[in-house]
Amino acid sequence: MPRLSTLYRMVRPSGVYGYIVGLSLVAGATLVCEVLRHFLLPINLLMIYLLTVVLVALNTGLKPAIAAVALAGFIYNYLYTPPRFVFDFFDKEYLVTFFGLFITGAVISSLVNKASERAEILRVREAETACLYHLSRELAVAADAASILRTVVDNVEESIQAQIALFLPNGEQLEMVAASRELTIDLQELDLPVWAFHHSLVAGHGTGLHETAKLVYFPLKTLSKNIGVMAINLAEDSDFSFDQMFRLLEAFAAQTAMALERVNLSHQAEQAKISLAQQKLERALLNSVSHDLRSPLATITGVLTSILEQGDNLTEQVRRELLENAREEAARLNRFVGNLLDISRLEARGAILKKEPCDVQDLIGCALAATERQMQGRTVGVNLVKDLPMVAMDMVLMNHVLINLLDNALKYSLPDGVVDISARCNDEKLILQVADTGPGVPVDELKRIFEKFYRIPVPESIKGTGLGLSICNGIVEAHGGKIWADNRPGGGFVVTLEMPLQAASQEKETPHG
Repeated sequence: MPRLSTLYRMVRPSGVYGYIVGLSLVAGATLVCEVLRHFLLPINLLMIYLLTVVLVALNTGLKPAIAAVALAGFIYNYLYTPPRFVFDFFDKEYLVTFFGLFITGAVISSLVNKASERAEILRVREAETACLYHLSRELAVAADAASILRTVVDNVEESIQAQIALFLPNGEQLEMVAASRELTIDLQELDLPVWAFHHSLVAGHGTGLHETAKLVYFPLKTLSKNIGVMAINLAEDSDFSFDQMFRLLEAFAAQTAMALERVNLSHQAEQAKISLAQQKLERALLNSVSHDLRSPLATITGVLTSILEQGDNLTEQVRRELLENAREEAARLNRFVGNLLDISRLEARGAILKKEPCDVQDLIGCALAATERQMQGRTVGVNLVKDLPMVAMDMVLMNHVLINLLDNALKYSLPDGVVDISARCNDEKLILQVADTGPGVPVDELKRIFEKFYRIPVPESIKGTGLGLSICNGIVEAHGGKIWADNRPGGGFVVTLEMPLQAASQEKETPHG
C-alpha cells in the first residue's frame, strides 16, 4: 500500500539547511576550480559554477540557489578574474562577469525550481491516485458494512499514518462504530460529529469551524443524505499539513460514503426481493389452502343439499354413496387441518415429545389399521427382522409419520401395485422404509419433496397439500433422526427414515391434540 508520508515529505532541503547545502556545493566547486585553474582558462571555470548553481537549484530551492549564484560570482571574480585576490567593483569587466553569472544562474535556478515543483506535484498526485485506487479496489470487494469500515481504517492508518474514527447513525444517535486503537476523543468534542452530520460541513482543526478541536470531522455524503461522519487525527509531527491533505481526505470520505450506500442499497434490494418472494409464496399458499379447504366443504355441502332436497327421490344405494363421499371428504378435510396444526406446532417448537419404549410391530400395525380404508384391497408387504428391540419414540407422532408415508405411497402407486414396509436395526439405529411401485420422482425433485406445500407437478389428478412429507421430516428430526427419499432401481419410490434407538433427554409430556 502506498504511503503518502514518504511522498509528501519535502525531498529537497529547505530553510537554513538549504542554504548550508548550497554554500557547501559552492565551496566544493571552488576546490575543483582550484585544481583545474592551471589547465583551463578562467572563462571555462565559470561553467563549473553554473553547473553548481543548477545542482543547488535541483537539491534545495530557489532562494538558496540565488544565494549560491551571488556567492559564486564573488568567489569567481575574487579568485579567477585578474588581478587575483582583488575586488574591483568599478571594473566594467568585473561587473559584466558578475551580473552575467548572477542573471544566468537566477534564470536557470528559477526554471529548475519550477520544473522540480511540478515534478513534485505530479509525484504527490500520483501517490494520491494510488492510495485512492487501493482503497476503491478493497472497498469494491467488501461485502458488508463491517468489512468497509475495517478497510477504511486500515487504509488511512497505513497510507497517511493518521488515526481515524467512523460514526454511523443508530436510531436517533450517532455512534462510533470503528476507530484506530490509539485514538482517544475528548469529551468536549463528542458533539462535533453530530454537528458535522446535521450541517453537512467539515469541522474541526484547520477548517475554520470549531478550530479548537484536535480532530477533523468529514460528513459522509451521498446524493440524498448523510450516512455518517469520518474523524481524522493528523499527528503533530506530520510531514504534511491539513491543507495538503484536505483534498485526499475528502476523497476518502466520498469513497467511504459510496461504499456504505452501495451496501445499504444492496441490502434494501435483497430485502425487497425477499419480501416480494414471500408475498408470492403467501398468495400461492393462500390459494392452495383455500382450494383444499373449499373442495371438501363444497362436496360435503353438495351431498347434504342433495339429501335434504331430494332425499325422498334418492335410492338407498345413491344415498349411501353420497354419504360415503361426504365422509371421505370430511376425513380429508380433517387430515388437512390436522396437518396445518402439526406443521405450525413443529415450526414453533411446540411439539414436545413424550418418548417411551415402543414396539415397532405395534407401530406398523396401528398405521395399517388407520389406512385400511384407503388400501382398497391393495397388497401391503411387511418385512421385519426378528427380535427388533424396543425403540424410544413418541408413539402418537411416529404413528402419524407412518400414516402419512403410507398415504403418500398409496396415492402414487398403481391400483394393483404393492406397498412394502420394512424395518431393521443398524449401528444402534432403527431404519424404517416405505416403498411403492409407482412412477417415482424426478431426481431434481427429490430434495424438495420435504418442503412445505411442495408437490411434484405430475400426476395432476392426485389430491394433496404438500404437507405430509414436511410433517414427517419435522417429527423425525425432533426425534434426533433423519429422513430422505430415493427412486427404487426397479421402478418406484422409497422413503427411508433413520432414528436412534436410545431415548433422548427430552421426556416432557404434552398433549398432542
